[in-house]
Amino acid sequence: MLWLLSDARNDTTIEEALRALPRGSGFVFRHYHLDPAARYARFTALADLARQCGHVVILSGAQDWGADGHYGPPRSLGAGLRLATAHDGAELQAAIAAGADGIFLSPVFATASHPGAATLGVHGFHVLAQQSPVPVIALGGMTHERARDLDWPRWGAIDGLASAKVA
Repeated sequence: MLWLLSDARNDTTIEEALRALPRGSGFVFRHYHLDPAARYARFTALADLARQCGHVVILSGAQDWGADGHYGPPRSLGAGLRLATAHDGAELQAAIAAGADGIFLSPVFATASHPGAATLGVHGFHVLAQQSPVPVIALGGMTHERARDLDWPRWGAIDGLASAKVA
């Protein structure tokens, strides 16, 4: 399953990317750069489009804006589908203990979101992912080519899915 995450970097192409994703993909709305009123308005517009395209809509943050679920650190997850973030074994275990339905494990590869951050790499990702009884979603520097190299069915991206050429 593919997951498109929103960010200031992909805002100008996100509508095209949502339309190009395979039906049944996921959309995680972040847009941390916007003030609350603008963020809510942008969420509403993009969530409507994502649903028209047959995608699951997830909101970063615990606001009750009608999303299908929430994304973030385990302690901040709201109702619905609960997708936690984790960057190491301790955070992975915390997400599992918190009852996450899925876990975005990152960064697998170097990423523009966290320049210079240590990465898990293919081996490190697999070692951690195999410890989880819930689905793990690869994140961080992911592209179609890297997903094939990783040999993992669930992954997400900001830049790697930002263009309309997601297939």
